[in-house]
Amino acid sequence: MKNIIAIIAGEPNSISSEIIFKSWNQRKKYSSKLWFVIGSINLLNLQKKKLKYKIKIKEINENFDKRDLKGPSLPVYNIDYHQKKPFEKISTKSNKYILKCFDSALNFSKNKKILGFINCPISKEFLFKNKPQGVTEYLAHKTGMLNKEVMLIFNKKLSVAPITTHISLSLVSKKINQHSIIRKVKVINEFYKKNFSKKPTFAILGLNPHNSSSIKKSEEKEIINKAVNSLLKSKIDVQGPISPDSAFVVYKKYKFDVIIGMYHDQVLAPFKTLYNFNAVNITLGLPYIRVSPDHGIAKNIVGKKIANPESLIESIKFFNNIR
Repeated sequence: MKNIIAIIAGEPNSISSEIIFKSWNQRKKYSSKLWFVIGSINLLNLQKKKLKYKIKIKEINENFDKRDLKGPSLPVYNIDYHQKKPFEKISTKSNKYILKCFDSALNFSKNKKILGFINCPISKEFLFKNKPQGVTEYLAHKTGMLNKEVMLIFNKKLSVAPITTHISLSLVSKKINQHSIIRKVKVINEFYKKNFSKKPTFAILGLNPHNSSSIKKSEEKEIINKAVNSLLKSKIDVQGPISPDSAFVVYKKYKFDVIIGMYHDQVLAPFKTLYNFNAVNITLGLPYIRVSPDHGIAKNIVGKKIANPESLIESIKFFNNIR
């Protein structure tokens, strides 16, 4: 359904319920879409009482329609989960519950019941244990699209995307290649054209300090420069390789819409310095759109009622533009 999105409640012992409640109370100010939560009604009621919110919660089933999502009560598709206290210490206890929430969202997407879904923060360390992956890679694997997924951290003024995501820094130079750079840029380019009727301008960063200008053989010369030339032949507006130490200083001057980095923190660290919570994490290249707030579980402020819902609200607002 074009006007419905689902929100996965995420890690039970996090700020997820708080930012959901705050976003629900403000929904009329920002959202043109109807939305519901996938999570435990029992737990949400416990946390609602602890946080002193007077929101009413109503249960919906898998055959819901738009009428079930309207009104003052927060609609929730229930996934059973029980704990004695509203907030407990994070552990692997909730893993099956969280994965079942994701499975429900995937089923709703597959059956065209929703436009896409948002997942609130999870603890990657506990959910995926020793596997070097995040939700992006997990969903790609579940849908048979592993290595075809694209992580885009989106803001209307500037977006960033890493070519490699949740891997060790020592592996980055071995994992980047022309094909991956070209494919991910093309996916993002089509996304902008389809949803924003815009031909974006890309900056492709080098891997090494000063783009290894004094080295005869480097990733810039052997991989990145060749990928840039191929993208230019495809009529994509791209510049690079650009030195990583200056890209975020000059992006306004050159009107870059998207900065492509070779690894996660190369683009995420400066981007978060610029935009803080005003961004959303989008997974492209899958059969559906998945979005998440661009922050973690914030375990240091759980239950304190001071969590900032801005990134979740931006995640919901993002769907206002999706066709």
